[in-house]
Amino acid sequence: MKILIFTMGSRGDVQPYVELGAALQETGHKVTLCTGAGFDSMIEARGLISAPISINFREMIETPEAQEALNSFNGKIKAWRAFKPLIRQQHDDMWQIAQEAEPDLLVYHPKGFAAQHIAEVLGISAIATTLQPAFVPTAAFPQIFLPFEDLGGFSNRLSHQVIDRLTAWAQSNAIGKWRLEALGLTTPGPRDFFAGYSPNGTLLPRLHGYSPQVVAKPDDWPAREQVTGYWFTPPANDWNPPEALAQFLAAGPAPVYVGFGSMPAADAEKQTAIVTEALRQSGHRGILASGWGGLKAGTGSDSIYRLDSAPHSWLFPRCSAVVHHGGAGTTHEGLRWGRPSILCPRGMDQPFWGRRVKHLGVGPAPLPQKRLSSEKLARALEDAHRPAIISRAQEIGELLRAEQGTQQGAEIIGRSFT
Repeated sequence: MKILIFTMGSRGDVQPYVELGAALQETGHKVTLCTGAGFDSMIEARGLISAPISINFREMIETPEAQEALNSFNGKIKAWRAFKPLIRQQHDDMWQIAQEAEPDLLVYHPKGFAAQHIAEVLGISAIATTLQPAFVPTAAFPQIFLPFEDLGGFSNRLSHQVIDRLTAWAQSNAIGKWRLEALGLTTPGPRDFFAGYSPNGTLLPRLHGYSPQVVAKPDDWPAREQVTGYWFTPPANDWNPPEALAQFLAAGPAPVYVGFGSMPAADAEKQTAIVTEALRQSGHRGILASGWGGLKAGTGSDSIYRLDSAPHSWLFPRCSAVVHHGGAGTTHEGLRWGRPSILCPRGMDQPFWGRRVKHLGVGPAPLPQKRLSSEKLARALEDAHRPAIISRAQEIGELLRAEQGTQQGAEIIGRSFT
């Protein structure tokens, strides 16, 4: 079977789908992965066919509109309007790639929601997948993009329904116009972007690629919702670090990892100064990862190593704790290796994962980046190194390493079409 995977966004949105695609290919399928520009080498290294669209999401994230969207609801509205032409371009590129790939099945991330409309015109199925528990209403917790931990069962469910309807309303006009002009479909199409599509109306499974140890499947979710475990990259056991990094690790106690991933900071120099001072106050050595701009690269010192990049699966086991922005992938990676976590979120799903870390007892309460200070981070580092948190993090790590999320996800897809 020829499978086309659509996923859009930063590395955290792409890497898990590369692994899911590799697992599908190992079972005999031919897999093409469509995402933004700049990920070809990662995709092709796992033996998949890379089919990039013309948009570079790293450049998009660094725009003022994208940065404002992370900080306010009004910013999100402005960004939606500003990026409308890019969204149309994304949909057009996806349709062109689908025609060239001639797939038998589509698998899509929520940001690639045009997939279900493409599946309709091709007469094939589309399976919806996600890395966050965000798109199926539940009474167990509020919609995860809202800043609440618990509103009570009725209000929790209502919050999901309200956000889902607002999302459908925001997309309806543009997607309806595109369905008609690009695909030649005259019917309105599904309003739920996470519905998936089946030509014969079969209710297909929906895959949730995160650990049930971190977020248990709610009791009120139907059987089609499959929480598989995270789609991890295999451990990079054979990765060779730069000599300077190896020497730094050998020169003293295990350091603290600090990196803010794909979230460019409003003032990277100031944020770096806060982090280095917090490490000094708490007496910890540190590895600072520059990422896409969350921290400023520069010369290190005896107690701080400035890192361009390294596989998390190699580096995190060699650290005493991890400090990061709270993306789903980095959160799971830190927990996978049994390390206490301190999350410094900016927006989207990041505050939710910060609350989960605190709830699980594997780290302190999240520290939002816009209110981050050296004193707060130093206290959080002291808290994260308490024996109870270290022990709990190790316990959770053992459970996550025992999961086979990628294989389970591939098996569910395979069983649905045999």
